[in-house]
Order: sequence, then structure tokens, then C-alpha cells
Amino acid sequence: MIAIINYGVGNLFSLESSFNKLNFDVKITSDPDEIKNSDKIILPGVGAFGDAAEKLFNSGLAEILINQAHNGKLILGICLGMQLLFETSHEFGIYKGLGLIPGEVRAISEIIPKNLNLKIPQMGWNSLNIKRHDEILKNTSQNEFVYFVHSYSVRCPDEFITSTTDYGANIVASVSNKNIFGVQFHPEKSSDAGLKILKSFCEV
Repeated sequence: MIAIINYGVGNLFSLESSFNKLNFDVKITSDPDEIKNSDKIILPGVGAFGDAAEKLFNSGLAEILINQAHNGKLILGICLGMQLLFETSHEFGIYKGLGLIPGEVRAISEIIPKNLNLKIPQMGWNSLNIKRHDEILKNTSQNEFVYFVHSYSVRCPDEFITSTTDYGANIVASVSNKNIFGVQFHPEKSSDAGLKILKSFCEV
């Protein structure tokens, strides 16, 4: 069973629907025992980092996720869920993340040239520049399009970056660190390209 973490800030049912299409057994849960007994974990998320991090740490779910990660369980963070995998965020303050991948979260407006007049948040379809075909990108082709909605992105060492997307600057689109994976985009909203990524994660 794959546990989709329910902590009040995710597109849970669209994710569940995507896995149902793929015929994988998933459960939306905040139950510690179900999370510990799951085969893999999905950490979704939309909204502000600080609010989401507070919910994770206050509920005790952060400690469970960190322990499960250190025990080698496969974890996939999606959108804000990916950002929460990192050490800190600078979204409306400085907030502590799960620290499962070295790096921080900062506004994409800091790296996009002002003269391009690009809208923030980045919202819509954009192509992936794959840097490294890890386990979840093994069936993804160079320049495939996926769906983004975000105003913040991660900054981390190159060794953890598996793909980027061009939005006036190179924006980190996906990462991995051993058993920990993250995608900034929404695979559940990315049609067949997104389903391939979710399927690949399930098959790791």
C-alpha cells in the first residue's frame, strides 16, 4: 500500500484518482501505523510552506516521515511537498523543513530577469530538461511537458537535481537523494507524462 499523507494541504483526491487509473493500491491517511506499514509514501502539498510545515511538525507526522526516510522507505514529495523535503524555506519568513535533501526554498522572482515580465506564479505547462534519468524519470523523455503552479523553487547542489525547466531561468523541476524523490510540478495534472512518473515511482 502507498500512503498519501493527509495533513490538510494537498490535492489528495486527484492524486488518489491518478493512482487508481494505474491500478496501484493507495490510501489517504494521517494514521501513524498506516504510514509506518506502507510500502511507499507520497507527500503532497499546495499553499504556503510555513503553514504546511507547522501542520507536519505539530501533528507528529514530520518525525514519522524523517524516521521512515532514514529507514530507507521511498518518499515522493509533490509541489509544496517537494519543497518540504529541504532544510529551510524563505517564503514569508524562514521556516524549517524536513531536511531530507540539502538546500533551501526561495522565490523564483529572485532569479527571473525583471525585463522578461513573466507572470508569477509560473502556472501552466512547461518542458523538462532532464539532467539525470533516476528511477522516477526512467520512462520520461527529454522535453516532455508537465504542469506547474508555483512561486517558489528550491536551490540545492547539482548532484540532487534530476531535471529543470526554463522559465526565464533554470528552475529546479525534480530532485532525488537515494530513496527520497521530489517533483515541483503536479504529475496528477500532467496527463500521460505525469502518470508515467507516478507509475515509475510505484515500480521502484
